[in-house]
Amino acid sequence: MWHGDQRNKRFLRVIDKDRKRRESIPAPDLRINGERLKTLDINDACLYLGYWGTGKGDMSATRVVIREKARVARDLIKSHPLTAELSAELFAQKGIGAFRFSAALIEWLQSELEGRQKIWVQAYKNAWHVPWSSANSLYAFPTAEGGREYRQEY
Repeated sequence: MWHGDQRNKRFLRVIDKDRKRRESIPAPDLRINGERLKTLDINDACLYLGYWGTGKGDMSATRVVIREKARVARDLIKSHPLTAELSAELFAQKGIGAFRFSAALIEWLQSELEGRQKIWVQAYKNAWHVPWSSANSLYAFPTAEGGREYRQEY
């Protein structure tokens, strides 16, 4: 829907939370080069200024797009020929960059943030060719006194 012909990107959205007024007043007949603009329903998500949302302010479509971009970026570097550093940088640009753009403007649930973190950890494991089943935190115990000293977290 968003690829190819630029005319597919031209829509009319009437934003009015008063349902009765919105339904009683027809959408204006706006045309570009003689072609009437398609009117989107207030509940349909569309891309506007970099965000996917509905006319009611529902940004859940942005959350879905960002999750999918992170998954695609994670899978892109799964079997890569790059160095681990370049692979991690590629993921950061593609997978984390999309989130960073919307992080301050969209309300995220803790479970959604934990889902992003899981995908990001998997991606960094992909970058370093580490199995996903490996521990996320590494602990090193001192060799003196049989490891009974304080543990150090890396």
